[in-house]
Amino acid sequence: MKIKSIETGNFKLDGGAMFGVVPKSIWQRTNPADENNLCPWAMRSMLVDYGDRKVLIDNGLGDKQSDRFFSYYHLHGDDSLISSLAKEGYHPDDITDVFLTHLHFDHCGGGIKYDEKGELVPVFKNATYWSNEAHWKTAMNPNDREKASFLRENLEPMKASGQLDFVKTDGLFLPGFDVLFADGHTESQMIPHIKYQDKTVVFAADLLPSVGHIPLPYVMGYDTKPLITLQEKKVFLETVVRKGYTLFLEHDYFHSCCSLKETDKGVRLHEAFQFEERFPSFDQS
Repeated sequence: MKIKSIETGNFKLDGGAMFGVVPKSIWQRTNPADENNLCPWAMRSMLVDYGDRKVLIDNGLGDKQSDRFFSYYHLHGDDSLISSLAKEGYHPDDITDVFLTHLHFDHCGGGIKYDEKGELVPVFKNATYWSNEAHWKTAMNPNDREKASFLRENLEPMKASGQLDFVKTDGLFLPGFDVLFADGHTESQMIPHIKYQDKTVVFAADLLPSVGHIPLPYVMGYDTKPLITLQEKKVFLETVVRKGYTLFLEHDYFHSCCSLKETDKGVRLHEAFQFEERFPSFDQS
């Protein structure tokens, strides 16, 4: 098995929305905002290469939306999903599985494109696109809170192509790849736990978007059920500390990974680092 960190690009979101009830005077210490109160965020994917199966976890925003749409999110940086895969020696046709933690546009938009006929099709033509039934139903019949995050053009082509499948329960997905379901951010978000080089690397998705979100009350305004997030996050953070997990951070602009520690004030950051610094690339199969 090999794991690669795949940078798909960066965008900006309102700092208040990202930190909910936490005052700006506090959150700006870790996530400084610009004059419009916007903070930069990554859209980081992970490639898990089993040899015969190549699993891409989330795929960023993509490039098919309108200029008006992109103007709200201030895309920046030189990275893209396809160029980052190419740097690691992969072509889109190599991908066998696209594992989607959830279907908000910044996590799944890169999986669908316009073809030469102007039709919406999967980017990864040889891949199964994985969601789960409860979350799919939520995405296709969204509440008013999430409606703007679930875009039909990202979702319908997965099903129309016949490439959509559902993870049935939490637990084992593939050898060394377990899944935890979490409901606070959105219905049935899936959090991968991957055993790699004698460690467990957790793709934290939007259960823990960045280092700045480690303290328990730091919950995004985007979460649909913040009190459930608090419950899930408390158990999650305690488990990460107790078991010594490494967290892979999808949205942290500055670091792709971190470890945690217990303190008098609760669970806090131990170390922040780049994935490649602690997990040198080699095939451990």
